[in-house]
Amino acid sequence: MTDSRRLLQHFLGALAYRTQKALRGAPDSFADFRIAPTARTPFELVWHMTGVIGYARTFRHGGDFEPPRLATFADEIVRFHDTLSALSVDFGDPSLKARISDGQFLQGPLADAMTHAGQLAMLRRLHGTPVPPENFIFADVSARNVSVQQALPKAPDEDWRAEEPPHPPGPGRRR
Repeated sequence: MTDSRRLLQHFLGALAYRTQKALRGAPDSFADFRIAPTARTPFELVWHMTGVIGYARTFRHGGDFEPPRLATFADEIVRFHDTLSALSVDFGDPSLKARISDGQFLQGPLADAMTHAGQLAMLRRLHGTPVPPENFIFADVSARNVSVQQALPKAPDEDWRAEEPPHPPGPGRRR
């Protein structure tokens, strides 16, 4: 397997980690939280993320991918992670040839899905249940783990308070 394929698999691990971080501990009401009439809910975002990752697989397998909406948010989250797992296996299979480059996988569907993971985190703040920050450099991210079961933060922001506005980045931000 090439280094770029290993990196893509690691990116999928980071996507799984950040998605679960944004969803961990969310109240049931979060799934259908809509900030504007035409904005996606978290449920719709994860459904879309499943579609984006499934679409990426079509560049290795051909065909189309249009996932039907599932009955529950929990089911959609599991399907999203199952789809991540399938794409990770695809990246590890040298017999599968892609119609796009590894860079195009990254700049297109994978970057799109990571953007949506960030949107989920932002929606948590707007919902009134913000996600605690952490130093992601030290996160327990693994290319071998794209499942729903993700590690807890190793380097959480000890100064974070949900009721306070975010602090500026950098080492001088401490009070």
